[in-house]
Amino acid sequence: MARINVIFARSKNHCIGKEGSLPWHLPKEYAHFKRTTLGHPIIMGRKTYEDHNSVLPGRLNIVITRQADYQALPGIVLVATLEEAIEVAKKESDEIFIIGGVEFFTRGYAIADRVFETVVDVEVAGDAYLPPFDFSQWQTQVLLDSEPDERNALHFIAYEHTRRAG
Repeated sequence: MARINVIFARSKNHCIGKEGSLPWHLPKEYAHFKRTTLGHPIIMGRKTYEDHNSVLPGRLNIVITRQADYQALPGIVLVATLEEAIEVAKKESDEIFIIGGVEFFTRGYAIADRVFETVVDVEVAGDAYLPPFDFSQWQTQVLLDSEPDERNALHFIAYEHTRRAG
């Protein structure tokens, strides 16, 4: 049985994007994302894919689009639904990561075994926001508490929320 994971970074006011990209530059957080997802299939919507327009190396990249004639880079697997993406991913690994966007994060909460949430200590005016989610019934641990430094201007905390059995 494959474990389904959701992974994202958000601001204190739940912003996850601004003009097609992340509204901060945090190499340490990007390294956390890479370390967590490397070697596992990643599922994303078309808009998330277009934000970086590349194949993330070391992972099966699955892009969900309803556009039957959509053209993506070689190495991208195109599917029509989240359910189809999960079925394709299950053939590759017992760990699957949903990496965006808002629709797939919110749908992913209902089926996720774990949610990797990074909270960046900033309020951002952006154009993509996640609705707040109550993790009080989940087991939560801090994976990384990163103070600002010369390469990472903002404080952030990376959490792992695990669904409790029952």
